[in-house]
Amino acid sequence: MSVPGAHEPEWWRCAAIYQIYPRSFADGDGDGVGDLAGVLARLPYLAELGIDAIWFNPWYASPQADAGYDVADYRRIDPLFGTLEQAEELIRRAHELGIRIIVDIVPNHTSDQNPWFQAALAAGPGSAERERFWFRPGRGPAGELPPTAWEGFFGGPAWTRVTEPDGTPGDWYLHLFAPEQPDFNWEHPDVRADFEEVLRFWFDRGADGFRVDSAALLVKDAALPVEDPTQQAFTDREEVHAIYRRWREVADSYPGSRVLIGEVWLPDAQRLARYLRPGEMQTVFNFPYLECAWEAPALRTVIDDTLRFHRDAQAPATWVLSNHDVDRVVTRYGREDTSFAIYARHHGRPVDLALGTRRARAAALLTQALPGSVYLYQGEELGLWEVESIPDELRQDPMWERKGRNPADPGRDGCRVPLPWSGATAPFGFSPPDSAAEPWLPQPDSWKEYTVEAQEADSASMLSLYRAALHLRRGLPALRTDTAGLSWLDAQEQVLAFRRGDSFACVVNLSPAAVPLPLPGTPLLASGPLGADGELPADTAVWLAL
Repeated sequence: MSVPGAHEPEWWRCAAIYQIYPRSFADGDGDGVGDLAGVLARLPYLAELGIDAIWFNPWYASPQADAGYDVADYRRIDPLFGTLEQAEELIRRAHELGIRIIVDIVPNHTSDQNPWFQAALAAGPGSAERERFWFRPGRGPAGELPPTAWEGFFGGPAWTRVTEPDGTPGDWYLHLFAPEQPDFNWEHPDVRADFEEVLRFWFDRGADGFRVDSAALLVKDAALPVEDPTQQAFTDREEVHAIYRRWREVADSYPGSRVLIGEVWLPDAQRLARYLRPGEMQTVFNFPYLECAWEAPALRTVIDDTLRFHRDAQAPATWVLSNHDVDRVVTRYGREDTSFAIYARHHGRPVDLALGTRRARAAALLTQALPGSVYLYQGEELGLWEVESIPDELRQDPMWERKGRNPADPGRDGCRVPLPWSGATAPFGFSPPDSAAEPWLPQPDSWKEYTVEAQEADSASMLSLYRAALHLRRGLPALRTDTAGLSWLDAQEQVLAFRRGDSFACVVNLSPAAVPLPLPGTPLLASGPLGADGELPADTAVWLAL
C-alpha cells in the first residue's frame, strides 16, 4: 500500500495531526454514532483543512465500557464503526489525499471480554491462563481485602474480586482503570508476541504509526507492595523501555517512516526523555503545554523547558491544546483559572465564552508557530466549547460513575459531543437527513452558528482562521522545519514575541490592553483585527513576515 510523501523520511517532525474520536466525528449509517463511513465522506474536508495526518482513537472490536479503550480484538473493527474493509479503504483514500493514518494502541490493559481473560476466569486459580494478567489472592483471613491498597485512575480500588467457576469468592485481578479493563502482565511472552503481531497487522494495511496509550504503565513490580503512594510499582519501570525498543525495530522494518507516539504522563523531564532515546519512540505528548494557564510567563517557561528537553533528547517537540480527555480550550480559557488538570476539573465555574474564544484563536496561532508537530482535536477548528449541560442520565464516561457522580468532575463527555456540520437544528448534519436515531450525546442548540457550513461562509470564523494558519504553516519554510529554532524578542511582560529564522515572527498579547508590536513586519495572519495604528489588541496574536 502506498505511503504519502515517502520521500519525507521524518514527516512527523513538523506534521499537523488531526485527532478523530470516531463516535463523534460523523455518522454515516444513521444510528446516532460516528463511524468510518462518516469519516470517509468527510476526508475532503480534512484535506482542505490542511492537515498532514489523522490520529484515530480506538476503532477496534470492544464492548465500549470506556469508549473503545477496552479493546477485545485489534484485528476486527467494532461493528459500531464499520468493517475492516472500510478501515483499509479509509487508509488508502487518505493516502491518495496525502494524509497519513495513525491508530491507537492500548497495551496496558484489555477488555474483560477478551477471549484470553474469559479463559482465565474459567480456568481458575493458579492456572496458566491467569498468568497473562495480574490475578492474586486477597488479603485478610478470607481473602476479602484487595491484594494492595492501590486506587484506580478512574476512582475506586484498582482490584476486583472474581467469582470462581465453583461459585465461591476467589482471586482478585488488577485494573488500573475500570474493572472492565484488566491489566496485562507484560512479563508473559504471549502478551509481548501478540502485540508485535498487532503492530504488523496494521502496518501491513498501511498504517503510518501508533499512538501508545498510557505508555508508562505497562510493567509492574511483581512484589506488588500494599502501599504505593508514589505509584512507583506501576509507573515508568525501566523494563518498559525494552518493549518499545522492540516495537521500534518492528516499525523500522517497514518501508517509509513509521512513527511511535507516546502518551506519557510524567512530570519529570529526565524520566520522560528516556522514552525518546535512540531506538525507542520518536515523539511524546506535551502535557505541560496543554495544562498551562493563559499567562505569558508561565507559557514562556513551558515553551523554553519543552524546547530544551527535546533538544537534549534530539527529538521534535509536540504541541497540543485539546484532546478527548480534557476540557475544550474555549471553555478553559474563558474561566478565571485557565489551567487544567485531568483529575481536578473546574466544571460548574463561570465561563466567558467570548473571552475564551478570543484567547483560543490567539493560542491557535501561538501553537502552530512553535517548532515541532502540532495536534488538533476535532472541533477545535470550529471553536466548540465544553458541553457542561449533559443530563446525568445520558453521561457515558466511566469516570463519572467511578468518581461518585461528582458534579464538579463529571468526566470527559463534555468534550466528546458529536460535531455540527450543517443545518439549523440537531443533529446538525452529523447524521444523514433521514436518521431516526438521535446523536449519542446531545448537541447544544446554539451550535447552529458553529457548523462547518456556517463557518465556511464567514472569512472571520474560527474555521477560516485554522485553514489559513495550517496552509501558511505548510508553505512557510520557517514553520515547515523544527531546525529553525525559536529566538525570543524583547517585549512587555504579558507579551510573547519570537522569531523563527530570519523571515518570520509571532507576537501574542496576553495582557488586558493593546500593545505596540515589538518589531516591524508585514502581517501574514492575525487572530483578530489589529488596531488602526497597528497595535495588537488584548488576547490577540499575529504572524509577521520580516
